[in-house]
Amino acid sequence: MNVGNILEEKGRDVVTLRPTVTIGEAIGVLAEKRIGAVVLTDEAGEVAGILSERDVVRILAAKGAESFQETVADAMTPKVVTCGEATTLDELMDIMTHGRFRHVPVLQDGRLAGIVSIGDVVKRRIETAEREAEEIRQYIATA
Repeated sequence: MNVGNILEEKGRDVVTLRPTVTIGEAIGVLAEKRIGAVVLTDEAGEVAGILSERDVVRILAAKGAESFQETVADAMTPKVVTCGEATTLDELMDIMTHGRFRHVPVLQDGRLAGIVSIGDVVKRRIETAEREAEEIRQYIATA
């Protein structure tokens, strides 16, 4: 199982915004779409940053409600860790665990191809464990 398999199953849609939108607007998008992060892209469609719920909490704690009028560029994480479609689930889990983040944009040929969340990873790990348990039950039943 790799990231490409996950994207084939869940889809490749990624919610993106420009770094020039306000934090208030970005919060509205996160709430409306019921997502935990949004990828920020520049005019060329290149990844410029990512804004997660944690980024929002940090800027709100530091600056309060007036931060709603600031641009996302003031709160986003500019150095985005990405993966490719060939990245395995184990590699992705390692990336997420060591980086302490829950969303990883996927690049294919330098272009944004999707995003995976820790929820996507956990779902696939559970499915794999259940499938393996069923295989063991089947083997025992026929032995």
